[in-house]
Amino acid sequence: MTAVSRSRLVLCTIIVLAFAAGALLWASPGETEQQAGPGRPPGATLHPPDLVATFSIVGFDPTTGDLGIAVQSKFFAVGAVVPWARAGVGAIATQSVANTAFGPDGLALLATGEAPEDVLARLLDDDSSKELRQLGIVDAQGHAATFTGASCLAWAGGRTGEDYAVQGNILAGPAVVDAMADTFETTGGDLGSRLVAALAAGQAAGGDARGRQSAALVVVREGGGYGGHNDRYIDLRVDDNAAPIRELRRLLHMRLAQLETGKSTRALRDGNHDLALSSSRKAIEYHSQDGAAWLLLARVLVARGELEEAGEAGRQALLRDPWLKGAALRGLVDKGLIERLLQVDVFARLWESIEAEL
Repeated sequence: MTAVSRSRLVLCTIIVLAFAAGALLWASPGETEQQAGPGRPPGATLHPPDLVATFSIVGFDPTTGDLGIAVQSKFFAVGAVVPWARAGVGAIATQSVANTAFGPDGLALLATGEAPEDVLARLLDDDSSKELRQLGIVDAQGHAATFTGASCLAWAGGRTGEDYAVQGNILAGPAVVDAMADTFETTGGDLGSRLVAALAAGQAAGGDARGRQSAALVVVREGGGYGGHNDRYIDLRVDDNAAPIRELRRLLHMRLAQLETGKSTRALRDGNHDLALSSSRKAIEYHSQDGAAWLLLARVLVARGELEEAGEAGRQALLRDPWLKGAALRGLVDKGLIERLLQVDVFARLWESIEAEL
């Protein structure tokens, strides 16, 4: 073998070894030997596939008694893992290398009257992976606790205050948690809106260092679910989205609009036209593109004898949802309401211009 050939062979060998080393360094968790390091015990992978690196807040509203959780992560469908809550009992966020059993088990302990700090201790006592866990708990009295295991990936930590606990791991820095806590403390309104505002503040402060993917919001209230049969007052998930918090806020506004239309309908049935009017207008503020909300406003205004205003509200309903004409012709919309609205020229002209498919 010539000197040139030997040199080429050596060079090829070096390249092959370099690629092999690179493959080992960049292999996904589980493909290489699990790595230990400062604050990371032997056997813990650098980025385990089940790592729910995220930031979350659990909160309590002493005025309504509502309990809730908001969470965002660079993790698909984080809402299927992190949030757990029960009306009158508490709310729990379990994340990092999440143990989902901590949700129901922790709520069961809270239901017996144990304090959040004691519940944390009980859950983690026999957990061999506790240093990889992160938890936030708030109870129905507003007492809160948070835990971050020593092996959670940096930056990781939490903060508690009156009625809330905030926590996160693989964050841009401690400013994420501080921004969330400060925003929750200073923001007014319903609990869901305050929790989402806290998430948005955390994202603005840097959020999850890996990026964004999913978010979720759960708020529980006794009898607050559909038909009053459960406590799921607000239960929203954004499983995969480039801007999950923005999408979560949009869905929240749709849910709040839905709640206001329900309130308006009940008030109208009970003859409380003032409440019906204010609630229907709030629904439109939350979700102005909902044709059904505009039609409800038209119904309320007809009941109040404000026919011209009702006609304009009906026109806005048709502009947003021309299908309403077809629904009305099928008998799915109150015939008497449509007859009254047709007395208003602005509504009648638009009505006639719509070709309804029957």
